[in-house]
Amino acid sequence: MTRAQIVGWAHTQFGKSELPDTEALMAAAVDPALEHAGTTPEDVDGIFVGVFNNGFSKQDFQGALVAMGDERFAHTPATRYENACATGSAALHGAMDFIEAGRGRIALVVGAEKMTATPTAEVGDILLGASYRKEEADIDAGFAGLFGQIANGYFQRYGDRSEELAMIAAKNHANGMANPFAHMRKDFGVAFCNAVSDKNPQVAGPLRRTDCSLISDGAAALVLANAETAAEMKRAIAFRARVQANDIMALSRRDVTQFAGARRAWAAALEQAGLTLDDLSLVETHDCFTIAELLEYEAMGLAEPGQGHRVIREGVTQKDGRLPVNASGGLKSKGHPIGATGVSMHVMAAMQLAEEAGDMQIPGAERAGVFNMGGAAVANYVSILERVS
Repeated sequence: MTRAQIVGWAHTQFGKSELPDTEALMAAAVDPALEHAGTTPEDVDGIFVGVFNNGFSKQDFQGALVAMGDERFAHTPATRYENACATGSAALHGAMDFIEAGRGRIALVVGAEKMTATPTAEVGDILLGASYRKEEADIDAGFAGLFGQIANGYFQRYGDRSEELAMIAAKNHANGMANPFAHMRKDFGVAFCNAVSDKNPQVAGPLRRTDCSLISDGAAALVLANAETAAEMKRAIAFRARVQANDIMALSRRDVTQFAGARRAWAAALEQAGLTLDDLSLVETHDCFTIAELLEYEAMGLAEPGQGHRVIREGVTQKDGRLPVNASGGLKSKGHPIGATGVSMHVMAAMQLAEEAGDMQIPGAERAGVFNMGGAAVANYVSILERVS
């Protein structure tokens, strides 16, 4: 079976965009991605679109919007994917399945979201669509409230780790200073992130504003090719492993202090790749909230349950640490336009492996892990990437 490889990419600025909708955002990413790959719309055999939407726009049927931005795609099969905050990774997996089934040589993956045009209160309700509404619809502060409950449960079991959450936030914001695509390029420092203030109020449970990712607009795109085609192109990033593992949606039916689905996904990916964490040069992980990154340290195996705070305190995940995590600034600094997020994370990892990451570059990066999740660790995707040319 031929394997799909990444041969090109593009990424828009994340933040409050002047572009009016996902149609325009996707158009802004697609042509640069094809140019980066050295290919054209006529070469693309399938289009795989990741847009969450769920009320951000009355316009749906988002898969067809790529051709509205470029009529050269008018007759190219296009499909839209949705899997909560892992929507982009779901689209990526769809494209890889397409290529690896032999249905096409080249596929385009594009993820996008337009969020900032929606009032903040409505954004919170839209995002609660990624929770189990029968039980969780009335949680105060929307999805932040849900992760606030997770943080409370963790603190009750293992002790107050607010300072370590502030350290995670400060790390990611410092890293984001080097990312030209990041929504919030500002180094806040641990003291600011750890203090409740007018500029950093409590949002939900122990979570402060600096513990929460940003409401952002943006798009990112990847061009994939089968291995034979990729061998003739300028660059190729291969997947040593790609895994999806799900967990039950309702928080009431699982231990919220552990991301069990994420743990299964990481274990399966490392086994599939024949690697350990020590073989990775970096990880891009899903820090929608700082408590999520802390729990992900434990899920990926950097620490035992309840010991994730040691990882950040010991500097393991700093850019110059043993396993840099979120050298891009993560969702915390880069922003979190839902449909674009999983695609963006793979772009950031691929840039590192191709030594095209500019000021974000980790010297000698050989392999990267990517963890993208939908909901509160319900749909869990892990990729392990390496450069082959």
